[in-house]
This record gives sequence, C-alpha cells and structure tokens, in this order.
Amino acid sequence: MVIPFCEKTNTPLDRVIEGVRSRTGSASAAEARVSVAFLTVQAARHTGRKTGYGNTVLSLRVGAAVGSCAVEPGELDHAEVAEFAGCGVDQLLQHPKQPVRVAALDAYLSQLCPHDQHPLSRPVVIPPGDSLAKSVHRAEVVTGLLRARPGQRVAVIGVVNSLLAALRERGLQYVPCDLRGGRTEWDEPVLTDHAAAISTSDAVLATGMTLGNGTFEDIADRCSSRGIPLTVFAQSGAAVFRELLGSGVDALSAEPYPFFWLAGGATSIYTYTTWGEDRP
Repeated sequence: MVIPFCEKTNTPLDRVIEGVRSRTGSASAAEARVSVAFLTVQAARHTGRKTGYGNTVLSLRVGAAVGSCAVEPGELDHAEVAEFAGCGVDQLLQHPKQPVRVAALDAYLSQLCPHDQHPLSRPVVIPPGDSLAKSVHRAEVVTGLLRARPGQRVAVIGVVNSLLAALRERGLQYVPCDLRGGRTEWDEPVLTDHAAAISTSDAVLATGMTLGNGTFEDIADRCSSRGIPLTVFAQSGAAVFRELLGSGVDALSAEPYPFFWLAGGATSIYTYTTWGEDRP
C-alpha cells in the first residue's frame, strides 16, 4: 500500500507520534504491524430516550491490542480499510488522514503498555446491563473525575445525554457543545463553537473524538489560557491521551475496545488523573 505522507506540524499528536517513531529495537513502530483493520458503524437509541446518536469508528489491531478512532461517515471506505491490514505501524503513523494516525498510535501504545498494566491507571468495571444502564454507569464514573464544585459550569464537548444527566445530579451546570449541533434530550440547544462553550465555563469535559477531528489542540490551549481543568472521556485514542496527561489533559477516562455499547456483559474503563488517588 502506497500512502502519501501527511504534512508535518507540531501539534500534541504530532509530538507523541515523533516520539514513538524515534524508538528503536524489536518493539519499535517500524517493526510493529497491523494484523486486523475494521470499521464499526453504530446507531444507538436507548430504551426510554427520545433521541439517539451514531458513530463510525476505525479500529486497528496490533498484537493483542486494538486501537480506535472515530471517523466521519464516508471518510473511509471498506476497500481503504482493508488495505490497512498488514501495514506497518510506522507507515500508518504518516497517513494523511488524522483518524488513521490516531488509531494506529492508539493500538501501538496499547500494545506497549495495556491500560490494565499501567501504574497510573485505576480500572473500573461497568457491570452487565442494557445499553442505557451501562451508559448511565459510565457517565457516573466519568463525571466523578471532574474538578468542579456544585453550581459551576462545565463545557461538555461531544454531547452524551447520560453525561449531562450525571452532571445535573452532581449539581453542576453544563454548556453542551457538539460539531453536529442539534438539541439535547431535554430540548436544550447545542453549541457548535467550542470556543464559545469554553469561554463561559469553569471546567471542560471533552470527547476523545476531538483528537481525530483536529479540534483537541485548540481546546487544550483555551483551557490552559483560562486556567481551567480539562477532562477527557476517550474511546478514540484512549492510550494517546494517556501520553498527554499533565500536558493539556488533567484527567482521563480511557475506554479501549470493546466499548460499553458493543457488549451487554461487563466491560472496563480505566481512569487516570494528574493528582493521583486523592482529589485536591
């Protein structure tokens, strides 16, 4: 497979990629290969909810690990995805499409150090249940990572209705924001401009999809300039965000494949914070 190289920049993602590509030895990206590549096209509408959502996710397997990144519908076709199988990781880390680079990097980093073996991770089991029960349980864990007090405003970038409900239960206000716009389950308007959402908030809760769609760097920069904490909930690039802890990311809910919405049985997420076990 001949891949046109991406243009070099200096984003947080690029810096992690460059660090990985500089590794040598048997565990280097030059030696690692993708054995399986697949797309997951998902639509969800939890029982009892009036609204639903959908995602398309690219997943790549390297060794025992699967790395993933959301893509826009139609951004990748099945023939292109099939060609990723057998490719070297180093080759895909130079792919012009950012979600491909993220998925390859996520798989490689997860293979090097699985989340359940990382010294800073705290595993949390999402118990068996229907899709809504698992979504609600995950939301409780994710919102528990926020450094925000009751009455404060949280910009939620990447709207998940269960997260909004969990924030309300914690006495927090929220500013819903999503590139797709629309309205929440409770008919609240959803902003499409993350800058506007961040400008009035005391903390930010952002989806890992921001890494694949190119908005993460600006989100992190705006949080840093305002001195407000950034928490990420990531199915996309979960192991990549682990590398950014303390460098833009304050707390992380990492959810490697298989995601909670794929299985009715127990699944796991892994939480990381920059403040250790005790909340400041």
